[in-house]
Amino acid sequence: MNIDLSGHVAVVTGAGSGIGRKVAGIMAEAGAQVAVADINASASDETVELINKVDGHAEAFEVDVTSLESIRELQASTSRSMGLCDIVVNCAGWNVGQPFLENNPEFIEHVVSLNLLGCIYMCREYLGPLVESGKSGWVVNVSSDAGRVGSLGETVYAASKGGVVAFTKSLAREMARYSINVNCVAPGPTDTPLFHLQPEKIQAALVRAIPLKRLGEPEEVANVIVFLASQRASYVTGQVLSVSGGLTMVD
Repeated sequence: MNIDLSGHVAVVTGAGSGIGRKVAGIMAEAGAQVAVADINASASDETVELINKVDGHAEAFEVDVTSLESIRELQASTSRSMGLCDIVVNCAGWNVGQPFLENNPEFIEHVVSLNLLGCIYMCREYLGPLVESGKSGWVVNVSSDAGRVGSLGETVYAASKGGVVAFTKSLAREMARYSINVNCVAPGPTDTPLFHLQPEKIQAALVRAIPLKRLGEPEEVANVIVFLASQRASYVTGQVLSVSGGLTMVD
């Protein structure tokens, strides 16, 4: 099933590595212009180099999604450089597993700001111009299975990602009248830098619990995201799709 994103402009946060980098690459391969946004400027540059080396069209942008000012600067920069973005993919995320009672206020605020508020403000800043243009569009937010079913040692992270799920469903209802589809992908354990921040014992236990008996690959998650950001998913909105190798099988 070929996906054609020719004529579309996508902004992807967290695109300097992991799932975000794969999303940016696949979208560019499908013909989209891609704004590669990450807090790590050198990582963004590397993603863009990989894309443009194979005749894709991508530009690098630095953004701190915990800062509304930074997000506004990103929106202004991508608008000037690439035009109207009609695809928004919120991949930026962060966590360090630890018992809830060891979470200090600074940690809690950072996790919630990066994982939830960054997603909310990205949508707010990018969807305003898109609605005004009258064009249709797509939003894909990246949550986590932790946000669907909870996760030991990741209480605040799970709460922030659960917020992304609720935000996605509510936003989808509001944006439907503008022909803007809003969906959410909830990855399970995936071979990304974030996963490998966890202790090795926890990593091994998670892999054993997966029915498919392996970690997901970033590209496997990215393929689902790109599908949801295309005309192939034109009648899908307000949905949360787990990509977890069967780790969670709940409605």
